[in-house]
Amino acid sequence: MHDIRYIRENPDAFDAALARRGYAAQSAQLLEMDVNWRALSSEAQAGQARRNEASKAIGQAKAQKDDARADALMAEVAELKTRLPQLETEAGEAQDALQALLASIPNLPADNVPQGADEKDNQLIHTRGEPGSFAFEPREHDVVGAPLGLDFETAQNVSGARFVYLRGQLARLNRALGQFMLDLHTTEFGYQEVMPPLMVRDEAMYGTGQLPKFAEDLFKTTDGRWLIPTAEVSLTNIVNDAIMAEAELPLRLTALTFCFRSEAGSAGRDTKGMIRQHQFEKVELVSITTPEASESEHERMTACAETVLERLGLPFRRMLLCTGDMGFGARRTFDLEVWLPGQNQYREISSCSTCGDFQARRMNARFRPTGEKATRFVHTLNGSGLAVGRTLVAVLENYQQADGSVIVPKALRPWMGGLELLEPQG
Repeated sequence: MHDIRYIRENPDAFDAALARRGYAAQSAQLLEMDVNWRALSSEAQAGQARRNEASKAIGQAKAQKDDARADALMAEVAELKTRLPQLETEAGEAQDALQALLASIPNLPADNVPQGADEKDNQLIHTRGEPGSFAFEPREHDVVGAPLGLDFETAQNVSGARFVYLRGQLARLNRALGQFMLDLHTTEFGYQEVMPPLMVRDEAMYGTGQLPKFAEDLFKTTDGRWLIPTAEVSLTNIVNDAIMAEAELPLRLTALTFCFRSEAGSAGRDTKGMIRQHQFEKVELVSITTPEASESEHERMTACAETVLERLGLPFRRMLLCTGDMGFGARRTFDLEVWLPGQNQYREISSCSTCGDFQARRMNARFRPTGEKATRFVHTLNGSGLAVGRTLVAVLENYQQADGSVIVPKALRPWMGGLELLEPQG
């Protein structure tokens, strides 16, 4: 959500920032709606004040036996009683229309976000690890995983496309990955583990920016709740309508949950394998912090996600997303892309974003600086630490062996009962 006061004072800067994201100028329309809303609100308030004043004057006129004045005042009050509800309705509708337009406009990019149209314009920050060499042609994860318990055929029969069964040793490896990530983030990086709801109300989806713009990408239950597309929704909304003390910040939260996405905009993309599923697991990282600390917190969160990849021995790179490739609510985003030898390319495995006060304004999430009476909006950040299914894909492709087996990364072996090798089952 954007601050209309900022737009009043900086219309050209607001439009210039939107232009960087490929959006048309919006300030003129917003300011016209703002003027209309404020005029109606002022008229309604003035009318209410006049009605109260006239109502008191009626008694005074009657006490003074001034029947003509009393009659005139009663007629005026009657007219105001008829007019005021209409004015209040018009003012409310004008405010709702203004808020709806403000809510449909994406976050403004930070000054250090590169200009660009799509992923081709993203900026490489660094690369970590070298892709391994194979004495054979590396296979994609769906081929590697099939003899190990990766079952798309049964899932297709039961649930349709973009679902999978993980069976036996692969189910255990998937569980080990999630537990490894959670334990790392909670014991070494100070995140508080949370088990949040997987279904939320409209207000929660609105608060983090999924609604109203992205309803088609979501799954909705018959009683009007939404299945979360990411635990960012449940975790960030913990501070919905809250006022925290500055000493409580930063608040760092993590959760391992199932996530649900319709993938409405991905027709024809990644139709095979586990890269793009309707149901998947992800370890989410969320930080709530002060405006002054949000940039350093963004770097810290991204480094936490990178540590997972480093501990697993997976080659990856960090990309700074350009203005045209960022998500709706992001002010700046780092993507981590892991090397997949079977696909011979880097693929996204984590996205870490700072949202500034964009989500906080939608949620009315504030903090009170130490020693001050006034409150300020918090800054919110979110990131994947990591997407569990895509990490499983990366392990299968990077640790595959010529005989069809897959080496278990050393970091995962304590969660695998010491198992060192996944072998095809007869």
